Amino acid sequence: MIAGNEPVLSRLHAGARVVVIRLRSMGDTVLTTPALRLLKTARPDVQIFVVVERPWDRLLESNDDVAGTVICDRSARWKAAAAIRRVRPELCLNLHGGSTSAALTAFSGASWRAGFAHFPFRAVYNVAIPRAQEVLRRTANAPVHTAEHLASAAFYLGAPSGEIPAARLFAEAAPRTSPYAVLHVAAAYFTKQWPTARFVELGRWLRETLGLEPILTAGPGQGDLLAGVEGLETSANLSVGGLMSLIKGARLFVGNDSGPAHVAAAFGVPCVVIFGSSNSSVWRPWKTRCEVVETAWTCKPCPGDRCYAFDEPRCILSVELEVVQKAVLAVTGQKQPGAFAPVTAASTLPHD
Repeated sequence: MIAGNEPVLSRLHAGARVVVIRLRSMGDTVLTTPALRLLKTARPDVQIFVVVERPWDRLLESNDDVAGTVICDRSARWKAAAAIRRVRPELCLNLHGGSTSAALTAFSGASWRAGFAHFPFRAVYNVAIPRAQEVLRRTANAPVHTAEHLASAAFYLGAPSGEIPAARLFAEAAPRTSPYAVLHVAAAYFTKQWPTARFVELGRWLRETLGLEPILTAGPGQGDLLAGVEGLETSANLSVGGLMSLIKGARLFVGNDSGPAHVAAAFGVPCVVIFGSSNSSVWRPWKTRCEVVETAWTCKPCPGDRCYAFDEPRCILSVELEVVQKAVLAVTGQKQPGAFAPVTAASTLPHD
């Protein structure tokens, strides 16, 4: 840690440039936006550039907290390093922590190179950020949501401590005339995927009982999850922008723990999110009306790349359709099945 008690943000020159590194997924990028908001609010004069992987740069378009993005393609990371050098940042904040992001931080040329103290490659950083629990003044083993974890870095660097805002995304809603729900059947691991057949049953129930037209979605390359679905609209090839627009116009989102769930939360869409192997305390939708559905197992959470306890991921497979239906009724304000009540503006405001 650099000597002195003055926070790093207050030491930056007027109009300084800041590089924030956040590689990997859709959800990671969405949940970084509250921290970007805190940094920009604390120092409106600085220019923030975010290092992301393609196509997640689309998530930051029209965000006035972001002056620009630097694309880090896995096949040409040296180009990202060169682009960061051209930005000439005074502060480089690594929110990822892997070997690639550490190398980018080391070669950034920044006077201040910040990363969490528990990150590997400790010598890269001259500003060591304590664990989020310490920054947020919680007990050592207290659960910390990912948005809180990332925001704690902004607080440590000098952003005034206070409420962490909702995530920020910008898109036009899809031009559809009838109310609809987005059902996202995919996830990064099979241990997080509720069976498509149950999503189909849920979709038909939404149509018949709430008057919501279901649209089943999956990511590029995941179209096999929608193979054989009949009588319901499906889409597996939407661009990031197209998916954002579709979700923004929805009256309801139901899906697995996945990036689109965080997109829905950012737009204030009521969410039901089904959790399997992952930790709902860390990855639940951030600041929107939501219901989390999961079953209790002593083996969860786990890494999720395989089932470590059984021959199948019982955590996600044991979630019953009826429980998800009850969660839908709760999040939409319906006490029992009936005609869908249009969601009012007040009901979609983010809340803790």
